[in-house]
Amino acid sequence: MRHFLYVATLLFFQSVFPQTNEQVFFTNGFKIGELTDTSIVLWTRLCKDSIPVPVHHERKTAPFRHPIDFDEHMPVTQMDGYVGGTFGEVSVLITSKTDTTYTDWQYVSSYENHTFKKKITDLRPNTVYSLILKGRKSQGQPITQVQTTFTTAPDANSIVPVLFTTSTCQFFWSHDDGVRGYKTYDSMAKLNPLFHCQTGDYVYYDKPGPMAVTVPLARHKWSAMNSWPSLKHFYTQVPIYMLKDDHDILKDDAHYESTPFGELTFKDGLSLWREHVPILEKPYRTLRWGKDLQIWLVEVREFRDNNSLEDSAEKTILGSAQKEWLINTMKASDATFKIIVSPTPLVGPDRPKGKNDNHSNASFQTEGIWLRNFLSNQKNTFSINGDRHWQYVSKDTDTGLMEFSSGAISDEHAQGWDPDNIQPEHQFLRVKGGFMSVSVKRENQLPIITFTHYDVDGNKVNEKVIQAKS
Repeated sequence: MRHFLYVATLLFFQSVFPQTNEQVFFTNGFKIGELTDTSIVLWTRLCKDSIPVPVHHERKTAPFRHPIDFDEHMPVTQMDGYVGGTFGEVSVLITSKTDTTYTDWQYVSSYENHTFKKKITDLRPNTVYSLILKGRKSQGQPITQVQTTFTTAPDANSIVPVLFTTSTCQFFWSHDDGVRGYKTYDSMAKLNPLFHCQTGDYVYYDKPGPMAVTVPLARHKWSAMNSWPSLKHFYTQVPIYMLKDDHDILKDDAHYESTPFGELTFKDGLSLWREHVPILEKPYRTLRWGKDLQIWLVEVREFRDNNSLEDSAEKTILGSAQKEWLINTMKASDATFKIIVSPTPLVGPDRPKGKNDNHSNASFQTEGIWLRNFLSNQKNTFSINGDRHWQYVSKDTDTGLMEFSSGAISDEHAQGWDPDNIQPEHQFLRVKGGFMSVSVKRENQLPIITFTHYDVDGNKVNEKVIQAKS
């Protein structure tokens, strides 16, 4: 019966939205990434389908609402959320009141899943731009276009208010809105953030529906996730900085020596990440947003040692080059507030058993102690982390470093900690889904930073207001 309803629904949508060989679509939306005061990296994918294959499987109960009776061997074209890609070409038009930037038509290839990525430079700081993205099969064929506006970052000397959002851990089958995908994205959009930090586990290769044991199945995970309307709407309105974690690259607790997941290797995972994310340069980077805020986005998978090695002064998650970069750039910064954004926890506390791959675990204790001491010695510095499926504010009992966890994207995905297990580090604990906002502003000339936790519907559940120390 379920299969009959699925086929009937698909035939209905195809009759309402007929497909032609000449038309292309932006069914996976687009992303404005790596926003600076003078540049962006634009990402999109050309699609042959105007809508994804409807979600037609029921799910188990939370957490990790795996699909029921999902045939892992069915053709990928029949899987829930499938969106086919297509050959074609893309061009970009960006305008402000004083400037115009236009890119030539650029072909996309099946070799890179029909994705398009382009860095646009020579923009002006703190300037509103209009962006028009165009796609077509070839010259003379119908043109499909989408558009938005964005504002570049201010220069490092400008005193401006800033508000951004952050989230983590989203599994396709943990959606909490059967039509739009995730309530959190629509709730975040209502805040009109200047940008968003997605802190990893954007997809889950190693969870069913399907298990991403081949490159085509891994690519499907990305296109299915990006086809949810709430994500498409949010990311066409809000610039993004993306970080990757284990499930985005291979499987749980992945590192470069991890065995393949089916036919998918760690090297495959790196290539797929770069294919689907608006980033062109090093995976660790820093961004400045005016006088009062600088953010460091760190990489925790590409340079780490094997998790199972005995802890030592040499054992690392960050790698020597990234550690040197972090030290030098933080010491050189004159920003009022400094935030390190990590896909994994620095403070925790983490689960007492079964975890050995982050800086709050004994497995990387030596580097964790060094990192918390270094960061706590940088004035007005805080940590934001992904990976944990519960919301919290923790203050390290040894160094005083404060860490803020946004929690999972939905209540259906929240789990992993007993809500009654309140540890000395905890200043706030909530084992539910949602997101977090961070705002920086000045009141009576005094810089203030505010970390606010929300539930999936956008209701405030905790707020921490901190005045800058001089």
